[in-house]
Amino acid sequence: MTMNLEQLRGFVEIARIGNFTRAAEELHLAQPSLSRQISTLERELGSELFHRARGNISLTAAGEVLLPYARRMLADAASVRREMAEIAGLRRGRVRLGAPPSLCGSIVPDVVSTFRAAHPGIELEITERGSRGLVAALAEGVLDLALLASSDAAAASPVSLTRTALLAEDLVVISSAERPEICSGRAIALAAVADLPLIAFPRSYELRAATDAAFAAAGLTAEVVVEGPEMDTVLRFVERGVGVAVVPAMVALGHPGLRATPMAAPKLTRTVSLAHRADMMPTRAAAALRDTIIATADALVGSGGFITKAE
Repeated sequence: MTMNLEQLRGFVEIARIGNFTRAAEELHLAQPSLSRQISTLERELGSELFHRARGNISLTAAGEVLLPYARRMLADAASVRREMAEIAGLRRGRVRLGAPPSLCGSIVPDVVSTFRAAHPGIELEITERGSRGLVAALAEGVLDLALLASSDAAAASPVSLTRTALLAEDLVVISSAERPEICSGRAIALAAVADLPLIAFPRSYELRAATDAAFAAAGLTAEVVVEGPEMDTVLRFVERGVGVAVVPAMVALGHPGLRATPMAAPKLTRTVSLAHRADMMPTRAAAALRDTIIATADALVGSGGFITKAE
């Protein structure tokens, strides 16, 4: 059966008006063209739909059965067109964004706030996960976009990813703003950090791997007093004076209870990039979120002197 919406629209209009000629005028069709549509529809259905008497058009039993279905199908088609138009106009839709915990606590809230203000009808689904999990989720099509740090790029992926470098940020040492400064100079040496009570992230964190590698390369052993808490808990512990932590510079922004101290050369840095599958074009909603992320990252460059444009 090749019944189409134009045939159904003609059938419903004739049923409403009771006249082929006037129905054709309403539909801006030639009357013979409308008659052919209905004849084709009747052949496809195997039943006559109208009693055709001179000056009198009425529905047959088959026409009576078809009419409510035809109206419903036309209404559903109109709903589909409206919803597609809303999606195309960024009034509806859904975007799935992934990010590691350090970025969920820094740049992601600003991105979400800005995007929601501009596109309140677009639903955002945020996934907070480690680097390998984010790369795997992109490969599986579970995420539309993901924010990744420089070390995340090493994670293997079965599909090609397109990455856009957003910014580079230093790792800084955070301490409680209510406690004395942790060093007398403008920057703290890695050896001095190793002598401080350190709150260490879980070993699954890329950030933990980077700091452990830096200590090992310098022949140092850090004084870990608490090990394993997630980012939000680490920040609270530091604010309470339990110890210090090594975090990306963006994490310290907006936390008046924290003091950020830069590390002396050689600095530890990371690059934040935005990734999506290379073989899948982002939807219009995903592209709009991508633009918001890029603009938010650009605005962060220069914040506190620790964040620069990625090369």
